[in-house]
Amino acid sequence: MSLLECTALELADKIKKKECTCQDAVQAVFAQIEKQEKNYHCYISLDKERALKRAGEVQAAIDSGELAGPLAGVPVAVKDNICTEDVETTCASRILSGFVPTFSAEAVVNLEKAGAIILGKTNMDEFAMGSTTETSAYGVTRNPWNPEHVPGGSSGGSAAAVAAGECYFALGSDTGGSIRQPAGFCGVVGMKPTYGTVSRYGLIAYGSSLDQIGPLCRDVSDCAAVLEVISSHDTKDSTSMERETDFTSALTADVSGMRIGIPRDYLGEGLDGEVKEAVLRAAGELEKKGAVLEEFDLSLVEYAIPAYYTIASAEASSNLERFDGIKYGYRAKDYDGLHSMYKKTRSEGFGPEVKRRIMLGSFVLSSGYYDAYYLKALKVKALIKKAFDEAFGRFDCLLGPVAPTTAPQLGKSLTDPLRMYLGDIYTISVNLAGLPAVSLPCGVSSDGLPIGLQLIGDCFQEKKLIRAAYTYEQARGKFPLSPAWEGRNAKTADGTVNAGTDGKEA
Repeated sequence: MSLLECTALELADKIKKKECTCQDAVQAVFAQIEKQEKNYHCYISLDKERALKRAGEVQAAIDSGELAGPLAGVPVAVKDNICTEDVETTCASRILSGFVPTFSAEAVVNLEKAGAIILGKTNMDEFAMGSTTETSAYGVTRNPWNPEHVPGGSSGGSAAAVAAGECYFALGSDTGGSIRQPAGFCGVVGMKPTYGTVSRYGLIAYGSSLDQIGPLCRDVSDCAAVLEVISSHDTKDSTSMERETDFTSALTADVSGMRIGIPRDYLGEGLDGEVKEAVLRAAGELEKKGAVLEEFDLSLVEYAIPAYYTIASAEASSNLERFDGIKYGYRAKDYDGLHSMYKKTRSEGFGPEVKRRIMLGSFVLSSGYYDAYYLKALKVKALIKKAFDEAFGRFDCLLGPVAPTTAPQLGKSLTDPLRMYLGDIYTISVNLAGLPAVSLPCGVSSDGLPIGLQLIGDCFQEKKLIRAAYTYEQARGKFPLSPAWEGRNAKTADGTVNAGTDGKEA
């Protein structure tokens, strides 16, 4: 096994045993980045010099016994809407170009305390608004399984970097499936924890009641270890909760007697046949291991998308009001007076999808439509949470697909925004209800793209999800690496390499 093929936990173990050094790991990852980044464009910015300096410091701390955690010395990528001290953080938007935070997000601080080494900031949909990583101001990211297809979004850069071997694990953010859906599309493991488990301090807000930071990893063990490190109570975040975070103790392949519900609503019209077959095959594996499976009706699924986009857009219109060209980031050059500067800066700085959601949010919050749209959406959100509560009165966890199809081709989703929104039908209810969920690969389609399985748990029941996911992963066996690992050149339809703007050196 090459150094790059190790999981995060395997690499940390090798470093502890002195089979390799932190510098070796960082050099190996940057060699892979130099080879593959032009094909996939996973990163917005990279800082090799800083990473190597940090690797030396971490190695010294490991040698002295100061650092002995399970992630010490492991290189990590961070989504570009998560603040990193003295490193540009843009949210993949022109309006935040040049913004360098003076602090790091709490999740990043926790990783650095554990000895992780930050490589750079990954590409994403602008302000996390999108499902394909095509709305970035810095160019599109491509799927390492097939560069003619999207990696999913909005954490597509993080998922693609893990799948392409350009980091050992990555941080993403999940507002309506933005960790789980790209994890499913790229054949990696992604987890959205219970709302409040990971501090949102330093996460640039999209939808404050929905956003949550989580890990994207190569396997369930890494996912549990990373989640354990980044989870903490934080007085700087009013929604942060004090809770038990011993997630790695759930890494046992035992689901005997576990009750797993399969919502019929998730297996109906609109679900691709190959995806359905793979998901049900995974359910069968869990049944063989002793789980008790039962199909049931989960009501209100059809109302989840309008409720989610109403609430998320309303919160986005409020959160993005602060980006006006005054305090930081981009400012228009030619303007006549303060109001002209506001208008031109925001018109030039925001992309089409962000503008669409700001306008939608402003509309549903306006005095004439607040009751008709926003208030109704909040009521539907409460009903969705009630439906999940009833379901978890019967089941330990729920099982279904991550998305209706495998990763779509580049360019197809943006031509029909409504179709792109409908692609989130299986993931957004989890955010509306504040629940934990995990996505892991359960097969490969006939056209060579990964298929994602989603497990959903009740609030604070991550351990049950990790146990079920780990049991399935052990039964499934090792999932194949993406073609990016085989050294193939990524080609577009006309035979040329074209992945948009390359990650720039910081």
